[in-house]
Amino acid sequence: MRLYSSATSPFVRKVLVVLRETGLLGQVELVPAGGNPIDPGTMPVARNPLGKIPALERADGPAIYDSRVICRYLDELAKSALYPPARLWDTLTLEATADGIMEAAVLTRYETMLRLDAARSAPWIAGQRAKITRALDALEGRWMAHLAGPLDCGQIAVGCALGYLDFRLGDLGWREGRADLAAWEARFAERPSMRETVPAD
Repeated sequence: MRLYSSATSPFVRKVLVVLRETGLLGQVELVPAGGNPIDPGTMPVARNPLGKIPALERADGPAIYDSRVICRYLDELAKSALYPPARLWDTLTLEATADGIMEAAVLTRYETMLRLDAARSAPWIAGQRAKITRALDALEGRWMAHLAGPLDCGQIAVGCALGYLDFRLGDLGWREGRADLAAWEARFAERPSMRETVPAD
């Protein structure tokens, strides 16, 4: 298998963590890829027409994408129960919440990185940050019992989302007023799979 990836993508990081947690890392070749919505650069557009990463090239079928599909595929391959049937819908919803945080953070990054100052939309940035804030409040208020349970892909996604906020939106101060979530993140960040995948420019 070949994974088209970037060390700065939180969605790629989620897949890399799953690869480590499932013991499948040695079966995957990492192929660097990079680009953005304006310039696809080296993104694998022949494998993912949306021009996004991660994309996973398989020997037994067409490439698959996005991170949720890839993580589910890897979980099935390894029989690792990161999508446990007994709490499947909660796990999927938690993963979607974390992915929404990542998406809003990446869109904020694009708005500030790709546009000239005069073309940036302050309301757009505020709207994305509001999504992040609401999702963080939901994690603190509604999801701590699940986060404290056995490892699943929802937890992995949350860990990667919070790590990306530290990496790109440090000024957000997401830990303020969310002591339980902050304490959980500090513990989760110590997992070897998380330590080995910390994003870097």
